[in-house]
Amino acid sequence: MTLLIIQKAMKKIVLLMLLFAPMICIKAQVKVDLKGKVAREADRRANQRTAEAVDKAFDKAEEGVASLFKKKEKEEKAVQEKNQDIPDNQKNQPANEPGNPSDEIQGTGQQQPTLVWAKYDFVPGDRIIFEDIHENEENGEFPSRWDLVYGGGIENAVFDNSKVIYFRSGDAFIVPYLKNPKVDYLPDIFTIEFDAWFEAREYCYYYLKLFDDKNQADACNLITVSANAIYYKGLGGSTYPDEKYDDNLSRSYWRHIALSFNVRALKIYLDDARLVNIPNVECNPTGITIGVPSFNSAGTKGINRFIRNIRIAEGGVKLYDRLQQDGRIITNGIRFDVNKATLRPESMGVINSIFQLMNDHPEVKFSVEGHTDSDGDDAFNQKLSEQRAETVVSTLIQMGIDSSRLTTKGWGESKPLSDNSTPEGKANNRRVEFVKL
Repeated sequence: MTLLIIQKAMKKIVLLMLLFAPMICIKAQVKVDLKGKVAREADRRANQRTAEAVDKAFDKAEEGVASLFKKKEKEEKAVQEKNQDIPDNQKNQPANEPGNPSDEIQGTGQQQPTLVWAKYDFVPGDRIIFEDIHENEENGEFPSRWDLVYGGGIENAVFDNSKVIYFRSGDAFIVPYLKNPKVDYLPDIFTIEFDAWFEAREYCYYYLKLFDDKNQADACNLITVSANAIYYKGLGGSTYPDEKYDDNLSRSYWRHIALSFNVRALKIYLDDARLVNIPNVECNPTGITIGVPSFNSAGTKGINRFIRNIRIAEGGVKLYDRLQQDGRIITNGIRFDVNKATLRPESMGVINSIFQLMNDHPEVKFSVEGHTDSDGDDAFNQKLSEQRAETVVSTLIQMGIDSSRLTTKGWGESKPLSDNSTPEGKANNRRVEFVKL
């Protein structure tokens, strides 16, 4: 259609040129002393008619081309919308990584937390046994809080704006570096948490063993963690909801792995979904080993195997029982970005449990109180503890708890539970308390 319009316009231009060519030739031969004004006016009118003809032709041509482009854009947009496939878990993911977009809380200068992981029910233990958030680690060095089992190419690195443990090669495993690693250091009730990175188009797997593979005898079966699934060898596991494959095929992201053991029952979560729920594992966990298998080198490049924020904690008493016994609930399971009051998604396990407790017991009212470790400036820590308490209260109100049942307070670093000289002590001091009013 567009080509036809352009052809017709060109024919008109040619006819006009033929029509006025004689006049142009005559004009060139006319003497200067003839009526120049008449000749100039004839020229002007001829040129105007020619220009108008050309303009009309090109206007029609432009309309045709624009129509074609609009049609193409419309088709491309329809295809994009049809092919768009973003799983729910990716929508809930904090950008690589934690931290969802949020609105400012009116009058507080804080950020309104975005509700994620609404069904997450994992509650971490209340006393930290071992924690590594990679403080004071030097790039390229072997992680100071770990011991090598076998393999190699394990070192500290910075990736995605955070400090990480980097497995540079496959078939490499590490265990916590403890004073007496041969002793069973896992209690009857404990939790383990860590973050793992999964690179797009890589067959990336992490192994977790519930014994120290260097210093202890085999105790429990192997746990395999992939981008979209977790399996406990021999006893089951499953794939993340709405994911088709175990592997990560199209995009890169962090996953949060959380494990809960209670005497004999084992639960394991991948982000907000519980993928393993075994009532009796028929073993006694004695320690942990983390690593990557040899076939991790498969895939496009065999790159980017990182873990971070490893934590082992003791305890699993129900929150209401803690409240009845102590008059308060002390939890370090509510996590924030470093030096910020931005709530991390894995905090929702505790917050969901508090929400349910307050729904079940409408008479309960809380003073939500924030605490920090001793790192940094006293005044900054005081303000930070206040802001974090306000963030937790804002989240509970957003979920439906009446604001009259909640108050906030910040204590900064003034009320430590443990010695701030160790990573575990600092972790126990970074906490939120729900004090019964």
